[in-house]
Amino acid sequence: MDHEKVVLDEDDMRRTMVRIAHEIVERNDGADGSDIAIVGIHRRGAILARRIHALLTDLLEREVPIGEIDIAFYRDDVGRRAEQPTVHSSHVDFDLDGRTIVLVDDVLYTGRTVRAAIEALFSYGRPAKVQLAVLADRGHRELPIRPDYVGKNLPTSRSERVNVHVEELDHVDEVRITENAEVVA
Repeated sequence: MDHEKVVLDEDDMRRTMVRIAHEIVERNDGADGSDIAIVGIHRRGAILARRIHALLTDLLEREVPIGEIDIAFYRDDVGRRAEQPTVHSSHVDFDLDGRTIVLVDDVLYTGRTVRAAIEALFSYGRPAKVQLAVLADRGHRELPIRPDYVGKNLPTSRSERVNVHVEELDHVDEVRITENAEVVA
């Protein structure tokens, strides 16, 4: 039987997104942020990116460019997996060159998704900087990837799973840790 624990509820997630947006403005000199753009990693990272985008637009009092990328064909396990990857469309309708791109994802685990996202991002242009914002960092990195903005650090075991639920897809905003009875290696 699986055991679940809610570690962030709807209010926690909202406060976390607000904090991350403020940190992005502060880290990028708090100026007008004219070189900042947000890019979300499909699927839940893109939804969280839209939320951060709305907050940044309010904070900076101007529209911030936003995009979303799909990493299906940039994964290092394509061709090794039994199932075919689900492909979503990517939308990066602005010039990346010279910008600070804040890449947004829901959970940082091994770092492989972020590596694939950076590779996909560079197929659109050459940003001046790439920063990483994640809702949850659960550890267990396999690559030297470190987030610039973290909603919550969640020390987990490899037998646990971090599930981010968003209203737009799951009809609830929350982050749960599930302990699996059976671990697949």
